[in-house]
Amino acid sequence: MSTSGLFQAAAQGDAEAWRALVLRLSPLVWSVVRAHRLPEADAHEVYQTAWFRLADNLSRIKEPDKVGSWLATTSRHECLKVIRHSGRVVPTSDTDVLSPVADDRSPETSVLEAEAAEQEADRLRQVWAAFELLSEGCRRLLRVLMATPPPSYAEVAAALGIAVGSIGPTRGRCLNRLRELLAA
Repeated sequence: MSTSGLFQAAAQGDAEAWRALVLRLSPLVWSVVRAHRLPEADAHEVYQTAWFRLADNLSRIKEPDKVGSWLATTSRHECLKVIRHSGRVVPTSDTDVLSPVADDRSPETSVLEAEAAEQEADRLRQVWAAFELLSEGCRRLLRVLMATPPPSYAEVAAALGIAVGSIGPTRGRCLNRLRELLAA
């Protein structure tokens, strides 16, 4: 059944259609959420909120064939809302900040671990910078393919509107381009 058909059936109260719709569009929602690099708890909250908003607006959505776009936009808005509000959080207790934590590591071990962590963080920054240089199509495809649990090619095709047979070759080209950007 098409995404539009699943949406219409879910809007009429079909619980099985709702489950199928969630399974089909979850990779899309997760790709949008992950693109905003939210902490895990916030990411899960945004994911749940996006689906709640869809459930709350089932009768108001007039274009069922655009439910994926609606969900992606709603997810993006929720991510931005979380990001805006995260800067306003004020600690309620100083004990976590001011209490010393016992550290049994040697100074040399601490320095080596800090250097390794910095190298890893630098490598991640390089990967994300190269990722941002990829075409929009490559970024969308790779984000969806990185979803947890990994979506099937049929789900990827449905979420992105591309042929199942083109996913593997396109992914290969995108990853090769990412390797080229990282090597440069």
